[in-house]
Amino acid sequence: MTEKPIITRVFTSVQQIAATAWDALLALQMTPTPFMRHAYLSAMQDSGSAVRETGWDAHFITLWHTGPHGEQLVAACPLYLKAHSWGEYVFDMAWARAYHEHGLAYYPKAVVAVPFTPVPGSRLLAASDALRVQLVRAVQDWCAAQQLSSAHVLFGDAADHAALQQVGWMPRAGVQFHWQNRSSPLSMAPHAPPAEAACNPTSGPYADFDDFLAQLQQAKRKKIRQERQRVAQAGVQFQVLAGRQIRAADWDFFYRCYAQTYHEHGNPPYLSRDFFARMAQDLPGHWVLFVAARGGQRMACSLIAVSADATPGPNDRHGGACTADTLAHLALPAPTAALHGATAYGRYWGALERVDCLHFEACYYQPLQWCIQHGLAAFEGGAQGEHKMARALLPVATASYHWLAHPAFADAVEHFLEREGEGMAHYLQELQAHSPLRHSAG
Repeated sequence: MTEKPIITRVFTSVQQIAATAWDALLALQMTPTPFMRHAYLSAMQDSGSAVRETGWDAHFITLWHTGPHGEQLVAACPLYLKAHSWGEYVFDMAWARAYHEHGLAYYPKAVVAVPFTPVPGSRLLAASDALRVQLVRAVQDWCAAQQLSSAHVLFGDAADHAALQQVGWMPRAGVQFHWQNRSSPLSMAPHAPPAEAACNPTSGPYADFDDFLAQLQQAKRKKIRQERQRVAQAGVQFQVLAGRQIRAADWDFFYRCYAQTYHEHGNPPYLSRDFFARMAQDLPGHWVLFVAARGGQRMACSLIAVSADATPGPNDRHGGACTADTLAHLALPAPTAALHGATAYGRYWGALERVDCLHFEACYYQPLQWCIQHGLAAFEGGAQGEHKMARALLPVATASYHWLAHPAFADAVEHFLEREGEGMAHYLQELQAHSPLRHSAG
C-alpha cells in the first residue's frame, strides 16, 4: 500500500489552521493541556501578549497528509522566534553571553513552547510516534534554513522526549513542585514522586483538608495551621468563583491584582487584559478564581487553570464566603463529576494589601482545599520554589530539549548539560529525602 505523501507548511498565525483540526490532534496526545488549545494560543497572539513586538514571533510548523479526499492535519507545533529569553522559565542566558563573547549571534532563536506558561504537557502534536519524529526533523530543517542559532522544546511530555532523543536533541533536566491527591491515577504514574506513592496507596483520595494535613509530619501540619490561622485572624474571607461564575467585574479585579504584582517588581505584566477577556469568552470553564476580602472590600486573589470544565453544577454550593479557618470544616458537596481526576495548575496572584501568610493561603491552601473538595488528581505549582515542599508540593523531574546549529557550541553545551544533569539528579534525590509526608507504617 502506497504511503500518503506528507507536506510541510509553516503558518504565522494559528488562526490560519482550523480550530477543530488543531484541537482534535491535541486530544490524541499523551498529555493535552488547555494551554495548547487553539483558543489559548490564538489569544496569546490576538491580544498582543505574545507577538513580534514583545519578542515572540509566532510560527506554526505543520505536517499534512494529502490524498484524494483532501488534506488532513497530522502533526503540528507552535514555534516562536525569540529576541530574548524572558518568559520561558528555562534559563539559557549564559549560552547567549558565550555566543556574544565569541562574536556570534544567539538571537533570534526558536522555542517550541507555550508563551509564559511553564506547564509540562504535549508540545509536538502528532497522529503517531513516527509523525512526531518527522515533525522534529521538520522543525530542525526549518530552523537550519532560517540560519537560527538554536531551537528549544520546553516542558514537553514523554512522547515528545522520545522523538527528540531519536533525532539527537540534547536533554536538560529541571524540577517543579506538584501536589498529588492520595491514590489518584496520577499518583501512581511513573513520574510521580516516590514519597507520595508510598503514602498509604490503598486509601482513597483525601476526604477533606484535615485528612490531607494528617498525612504530613507534625511540624509541617502545625505550621500550615498557624499560617491559615493568621489569615483568618486578620479578618480575611475567601470567595471561590469557578468557570462561568467569573464575571467581567471579577476579571477586572483579578487583572488589577495581577498587574500590581508585576509593577511592584518594576516590570509590565506579560499578559494583557484583552488576553483574559478572550479566556472568559473562549475558554471560560477552565479557570477558578479565589478572591480574598476584608471588611467587605476585595483585596487579593489567585487564579488557577483546570484541565476540565470547572463550572459548578446546580447542586454545587461553592462560591460562598468564609474564613480560611472555618472553610476546612464545612460540609462540602460531592465533587463535580467533570473535575474528578482532573489537574489544576497554579498560575497568577496579586494583592492590593499586605497580610501575613496571605500568599500561602491564596496560592496553595485555598486551591488545594478546592482540589480535594472536587476530587482532582493533581495541582501543579509552577516553576521554581523549594518553599512549596512545606505545603506538600513534591519535586517532579521536568525536561527541555535543545538543538544548536554551531558544532563546537553544541559539543560544549552537551558536556555542560551532562554535568548539570548529574547535579540535578542529586538535587532531586536530596529534595525527595526531605518529604513533608509522614512515613506510613506498612
